[in-house]
Amino acid sequence: MLKQTRNMIIPGVVAVLAVALPTILIQAGLIGAYTAQILTLSGVYAIMALSVNIICGITGQLSLGQAGFMAIGAYATIILSSDLHIPLPVSILLAGIITAFFGFLIGFPTLKLEGDYLAIVTLGFGEIIRVVLINLKKWTGGPNGKQFTTILTLNPTIAYLVIIGVLTALIILVQNFVRSTYGRAILAVREDEIAANSSGISVFKYKMIGFVIASFVAGIGGALYAPFIGFVKPDQASFTKSIDFLIFVVLGGMGSTSGSVLAAFVLTYLQEILRFLKDYRLLFYPVILIIVMLFRPQGLMGKKEFSFVTAFDWLKNDSVAWFKKLPSKFKKGNKETAKEAE
Repeated sequence: MLKQTRNMIIPGVVAVLAVALPTILIQAGLIGAYTAQILTLSGVYAIMALSVNIICGITGQLSLGQAGFMAIGAYATIILSSDLHIPLPVSILLAGIITAFFGFLIGFPTLKLEGDYLAIVTLGFGEIIRVVLINLKKWTGGPNGKQFTTILTLNPTIAYLVIIGVLTALIILVQNFVRSTYGRAILAVREDEIAANSSGISVFKYKMIGFVIASFVAGIGGALYAPFIGFVKPDQASFTKSIDFLIFVVLGGMGSTSGSVLAAFVLTYLQEILRFLKDYRLLFYPVILIIVMLFRPQGLMGKKEFSFVTAFDWLKNDSVAWFKKLPSKFKKGNKETAKEAE
């Protein structure tokens, strides 16, 4: 019981610190507005990397249309909040549900396909979404896009708190889902569809569950992107955006939530650091991808997850071992000091 409590408390404390500490530093001015914006944008891209990892890494299906789902979530938030005057938090949640519904509509006829065929269909879906958004000028602003200003756009502190808070909540939910009965069934389908089907697991059903959840997460990412950036164009559904999100997952590790999120933060921040190289900075993505594919094709973390509990135990054991190696006179001095303090 104590072990289970500890395993819940340690990640919980880390999650609270990851959200609260930078928020306090941003509010105090110790983290500048520019750095805060990069960190917050990294959080949005990490949500998208989480979405791609659910469908590609956990479910085992290659999808190239996640940018299309992100665009649906972004425009749905703008329409619900700006045009229909629904409160922003409710609009964000509804945008995720609407995107999940589109994911169901797309997944129902396409998830019977596999491999390259599924990738081509989802790629076509993304392009269809982009063309539709361009032509729905009344609702989307056409090719010029649509502007949307909220408190997330104007206040970097609240933007970081909301987006990183949502990212943390999604990571916790996804990790718990993967460990659930449904998650185990999806992993079984990923590893071997024939063996899973022979064991009584409905392959299509669990593929659909994974696809719909990934669509929902992508919709939430788009729903947070729109009020944060304050402007959305149909190009948000382009093929190159989907590839960018896929790169995060490939570099971090297919099936590794922590690896995908870490890669999203590192690559987003790296792109800003190398901005002085202008267009040449875009060469670093393919170079890094080639190097990783040559020397570690499974990604930086493979299918493993970073565990704060394991890291805590390692630090504790290492510090105890270090203390035992100290000369006895230091230990004696520490004990005498402790007695004097008493």
